[in-house]
Amino acid sequence: MADRLVPAKELAAKRKPRFSNEGSAYAKAREALLAEEIEVRRHLGRLARQNRELPEGPEMPDSWKFVGMNGGEVGLAEMFGQHDTLVLYHWMYGPERNRPCPMCTNLLGPLAGNAADLRQRAALAVVSRSRVERMVAFGVERGWRDLPFYQAVGDDFSVAIGGFDPEKHGEMPVLMVLQRKDGKARLHWMGETTMAMADPGEDPRGAVDLSPLWNVLDLTPAGRDPKWYPRLSYGGP
Repeated sequence: MADRLVPAKELAAKRKPRFSNEGSAYAKAREALLAEEIEVRRHLGRLARQNRELPEGPEMPDSWKFVGMNGGEVGLAEMFGQHDTLVLYHWMYGPERNRPCPMCTNLLGPLAGNAADLRQRAALAVVSRSRVERMVAFGVERGWRDLPFYQAVGDDFSVAIGGFDPEKHGEMPVLMVLQRKDGKARLHWMGETTMAMADPGEDPRGAVDLSPLWNVLDLTPAGRDPKWYPRLSYGGP
């Protein structure tokens, strides 16, 4: 199929400027950028296909337990509900934190906005080391209505997935996609970009970037500011 695709430069050459006063330098640069955008679109399609074709991943332990929003204790396999796929996000909101991580919050906000749609196709779970009541209360504060929160019972799960380092007492966010087969939960994919893999001047981040914040800023003339991070609130000093 890829061999039959029209070259990106040919497609970009079909661009029709909307404004008659567009300069030739802008037109040339914008057409070149459009060709790159088409190439990126195609690369993301290949990336998605490669993800779907991953072999069966490792089985997850039955010993990991979580407390749901109804107060009941469940295992990973029970968090799938009627689906065979579970998208799980471990956020930085441990019991030692007064407030959750702003960067995690920035990701969860748009996720909450799409949660009702996502849950038509896959199960969704937001896990932390804090009591589930704290997560629910924060969700109410932010207006999140469709995110299912779970408290990890103990730290075994958080440590195993790299979401908590008990020696440094530090937390990390982790995104995972799990499959349920024969009543067992198996790993399909998880984010594995580490600090050692970061490019110079950047935080470690993988692809695809799920946060609309960064994607929109990438469209602006100034782009991302590597020294700027979102906050939980902008009303204070």
